[in-house]
Amino acid sequence: MNINYSLDLSTISRELRLLLEIMKREHEDSIWTLKKELVKDIDWELFLKLANHHRIYPIIYLKIKMIDGNMIPTRVIEILHQKYKENTYHMLRLAAEMEIVSKIFTENHIRLLFLKGPVIAQDMYGDISLRTSKDLDILVPINDISKAEELLLKYGYMREESSMAFDNWRWMTHHVTYFHPQKKVQIEIHWRLHPPPGKEPSFDELWERKRVSTLTTYPVNFFGKEDLFIYLVDHGARHGWFRLRWLVDIDKIIRKRNDKENINLLLKKYLHYNNIGQAFILANKLLNTPIPEEMKSISTGKRTSKLAQFSIFYIVKKGDLEINQYNDKSLNYSNNLMKLNLQKSLVNRYLFSMKSNLQKIFFVLQLLYPSHEDSVILKLPKPLYFLYFPLRPFLWAWRKTRKQSV
Repeated sequence: MNINYSLDLSTISRELRLLLEIMKREHEDSIWTLKKELVKDIDWELFLKLANHHRIYPIIYLKIKMIDGNMIPTRVIEILHQKYKENTYHMLRLAAEMEIVSKIFTENHIRLLFLKGPVIAQDMYGDISLRTSKDLDILVPINDISKAEELLLKYGYMREESSMAFDNWRWMTHHVTYFHPQKKVQIEIHWRLHPPPGKEPSFDELWERKRVSTLTTYPVNFFGKEDLFIYLVDHGARHGWFRLRWLVDIDKIIRKRNDKENINLLLKKYLHYNNIGQAFILANKLLNTPIPEEMKSISTGKRTSKLAQFSIFYIVKKGDLEINQYNDKSLNYSNNLMKLNLQKSLVNRYLFSMKSNLQKIFFVLQLLYPSHEDSVILKLPKPLYFLYFPLRPFLWAWRKTRKQSV
């Protein structure tokens, strides 16, 4: 079921096209129907790097594990198998820690909702090994942030450095990161779903619509279906969909969707039309995701079409930045650095264009506000913190000069 919009996919590499074709196969057996010209002249090292960059290697492995070695090299399948096993062990560790944290917080009267991780892997894929997750993301009421931190520190977690020395954390950002050095587990505690500003549901609203996961013995709370869908759409759009895993999440939710489920009320309340329209276009054109009938009108606007095309640029360029930087042997280091900075400039320009007018104003204000990095370069006693404001441009220029000279 296609929508009447055609994306320009000419910048997508052969390797990424092959990954997308494999992802489109709904059943493992259909992988045998891949056309041989799709695997002709494939750079298999790049294929593996892209599968890793987009965090889709668990699904890719399961789809190709039984395929003839004449089509896909055995070595490629073996590498994917190893990464699949490593991810399975990691997700099991995260699931165990998720249950422990849920129990600790609940016993200390802190409500928490898990945003991502093993709980949504089980919900959407039916198997935690099929999705990757770097850390655990938890949402708590803003008034419980200090109490939540106290608990995590008590149980061996350490907080990463942040700009909280300036008492600006409530309006400048939306989460704080903690790491357990023995367990090697990272947790992000959120008090907002996304960076400010922006309209979003309150914690109490989300709590009323919560679900309880069947993955663990001790109850683990996570988002209701509509809230999870909108959160994942907004998260993917905010990051330009540079990891295909986020689009695969959307695909899984839509394919499992009950026709009686209706997200229109939440859409009207929180105005997510552009992001959802963009997600539908990308998922449909890249993964053959069927578009619900009532959502087709959202996916045909000029703004959503433009955002979807911008995302193709970002998906390709972000992958280039992470995979190919400094790999061009025909250029010297200086030229490579210049080329890399140009690519970063284009990528950052795209992300800025994604913001609403209010978000753009807030972004500029953030640039003028002192950061933790400023306090590292120039240490001032707290009564003199106000001096960081007029010194901010000079400290920023100093940091940039130092980075370029390294």
